[in-house]
Amino acid sequence: MLSRVAESLFWIGRYVERAEDTARLLDVHFHEVLEDPTVDEGAACAVLLTVMGVPDDVASRHRDSQAVLELLGYDDAPNSIAGALVAARQNARGAREALSAEIWQCLNSTHNALPARVAAARDFGPAPFFSYVRECAATFAGHVEASMSRDASYDALVLGRSLERVDMTARLLAARLGTGVGDEGWTSTLRACSAHDAYLRTYQQGVDARRVLEFLLVDRLFPRSVFHALCAGEEALVRLDPASGRSALDESARRAIGRARTDLEFLSAATLLDDLVERLHGLQRTVSTVSEDVTRRLFTGSAPLHWRIEEPAT
Repeated sequence: MLSRVAESLFWIGRYVERAEDTARLLDVHFHEVLEDPTVDEGAACAVLLTVMGVPDDVASRHRDSQAVLELLGYDDAPNSIAGALVAARQNARGAREALSAEIWQCLNSTHNALPARVAAARDFGPAPFFSYVRECAATFAGHVEASMSRDASYDALVLGRSLERVDMTARLLAARLGTGVGDEGWTSTLRACSAHDAYLRTYQQGVDARRVLEFLLVDRLFPRSVFHALCAGEEALVRLDPASGRSALDESARRAIGRARTDLEFLSAATLLDDLVERLHGLQRTVSTVSEDVTRRLFTGSAPLHWRIEEPAT
């Protein structure tokens, strides 16, 4: 497979996951602001923009939810929902030979429907738009699983999706820690990850902050947990990299993602909350490192695109 095609597939996986997770995060934000009169809208917007890596000079001009929605939902930039879906379709045009007709049709029809969906969201509210994005992402994921051979094309796409899932789950948890709301906020966080039902079946008791963090960070079986996504990404990277084999000493991407997976795998419950904010930022840095190394070694060698990482306050 050409490195150009592999890179396009990698970014299709990242962009679709980015659009879906941003829709989940904005949906939670709007529910909290609208349903809880005690929530400080300006402060909630500031936290959200910070964890999404929006530069301070831009964030300072967006202190209400509608402005945040325009920026992270409808803007043309690839770090918004609409921009990410457009970018995914643009990458798909360059990788048509590696995609099934069903996947291309899903991305193309989603792209074509975006202007009308954005216009309707501006007129009648964003909730149907968020649902539409999640449904399109789920349809895309279903076509990937059902219609792609398990070859390098599939591995490149899964690697991109897994890295983005790690990054966005870390950002979602960082946003929750920043707002400091109670158990109802953690319930919203679980729903944002489609994890509420799975969490209740696993623990069979009410929502608790420590258990939510445990479930979303280190659960072995839940597919949207950080640990599960790291494992999926690492396995795809091993299969994708033709130089992988007996030693990973010279493979910084495998070393970085493996270290992050190991740190979580052997994390004790007693230390789960220790340095949690720094741990979440560390996961974002791992994603950036792996993305840059994979782009340099396996793809075209072009400068990698990556999201801005929020640096913790010192």
